Amino acid sequence: MTDASIRALNGLRDLSMLKWYVIPLLAIVFYIYTFEMKKARETGNWNAILAGLTVFGMDFVNETWNGWVFHLTGRSAFWTAPGDTALRTMIGWNIEIMFMFAISGIIYYNTISEDRKEKVLGVPNWWFWAISYSVFCVFVECVLNYGGHLVWEYPFWNRTFAGVWLIFLFGYLHFYVAALLVVGMKTYKNKIITISCIYLIAIVGNILGLGVFGWTY
Repeated sequence: MTDASIRALNGLRDLSMLKWYVIPLLAIVFYIYTFEMKKARETGNWNAILAGLTVFGMDFVNETWNGWVFHLTGRSAFWTAPGDTALRTMIGWNIEIMFMFAISGIIYYNTISEDRKEKVLGVPNWWFWAISYSVFCVFVECVLNYGGHLVWEYPFWNRTFAGVWLIFLFGYLHFYVAALLVVGMKTYKNKIITISCIYLIAIVGNILGLGVFGWTY
């Protein structure tokens, strides 16, 4: 087990680690969602909320399989977050990351145009912004890794050219692709079913890992 893994497990889901700044951050997330809900009730368009839930759900899935990697290898997850935090929820997840991804989908939705045919630099705008936000997220992750806040153990998941491409494709792009696919669905029934399936995958993965096998990640 790597040193980063040991440090990340120390205080995992320990509520004594909570910091007071979690309260205003939570209030900001609530404000954003309630503001979008108010607009949705007036317009009948719930896509901003659904995009937010989709991106957060995709991140939940990512953190779930990342925890499985840690326990199956007995050494390290693909990414580990051992640094200071108000609450470490999984080996590669903390409360600050959760708040950020809770609103990332809403940010994405409020950036795209209602006209799917509209293009930016020759690229359909929904895809342009999915790619752009993914690139920005990879940049931020590289900065966090350089500062030692986000640790990468495996040679194929690092700041090399090939590693960055993997992080881009499997760390972020599919979050926003899922959001644009959900938003683009014709019926709210299909949107809700899709989002429910995303969360079901993560929940079942954690029930198996935590409840059945007794893993702690």
